[in-house]
Amino acid sequence: MKRVAAVDCGTNSIRLLVADLDPATGELKDLDRRMTIVRLGQGVDRTGRLAPEALERTFAACREYAGVIEDLGAEAVRFVATSASRDAENRDDFVRGVVDILGVEPEVITGDQEAEFSFTGATKELTGRTDLDVPYLVVDIGGGSTEFVLGSDAVRAARSVDIGCVRMTERHLVRDGRIIADPPGEEQINAIEADIARALDQAAETVPLPEARTLVGLAGSVTTVAAIALGLSEYDSAAIHHSRIPLDRVREITHRLLTTTHEERARIPAMHPGRVDVIAAGALVLLSVMERTGAAEVVVSEHDILDGIAWSCA
Repeated sequence: MKRVAAVDCGTNSIRLLVADLDPATGELKDLDRRMTIVRLGQGVDRTGRLAPEALERTFAACREYAGVIEDLGAEAVRFVATSASRDAENRDDFVRGVVDILGVEPEVITGDQEAEFSFTGATKELTGRTDLDVPYLVVDIGGGSTEFVLGSDAVRAARSVDIGCVRMTERHLVRDGRIIADPPGEEQINAIEADIARALDQAAETVPLPEARTLVGLAGSVTTVAAIALGLSEYDSAAIHHSRIPLDRVREITHRLLTTTHEERARIPAMHPGRVDVIAAGALVLLSVMERTGAAEVVVSEHDILDGIAWSCA
């Protein structure tokens, strides 16, 4: 067994996994798995820069994670940064801060690398399942981008496109840092749907979406929709992991999220406070993907890019 630490720093959240891995058996045993909403991508789509307050929130989480990594004695640490830090002009400030705190340089990976890690993390446990057909289409809906990966035992095709719950919210529902429509109106929803449709066209240029036989959905927008669909009184990772949510239920929940106010969404029992403003756009991305691919259901995975990063350490 090898003890490793993986950090995934995305546009909306930063997550830590410390785990014991056995490459011979494919076993991954969690020791600590946690997530912090830091909204690193705050304003990046508009300004092209990481905001000082967003950097400080991220560095505060890194300091917390450094303590956990030291206490558990991880042999190897890998820090992967995604969409927001790829796009920002001042990404060097981000890199220096992470090195100072954690002692490792964040790897600002490409969309294709991000997709490969997501596929490994999401599908490693599915190998040999007779109730799920291949190929899998793994869809990782992040804050700034969404990754599409098609494959069975290995990746056949992958594409990252610039739609995500934070990016769509900030582009269409926020002006000067303030929500302009709560709930969003028909004009705003149509604009988001048009952006998503264009992005799906881009993804389809590389990834043959109709060939997918099982849709596997990753990340907070998908798991939150699953928690609502399951009627959970609080977020329960074990109940959500590998749940199967039908298209009609996703459509119903998306409509609900798009037609309720911030206060109403915040009262949903399993809703993380940091997702209240962005969950409607994230759910709309998921629904659009299901409708485009003809998926009758989405298999929800709690294991994703973070697990793929951990496996890469082994």
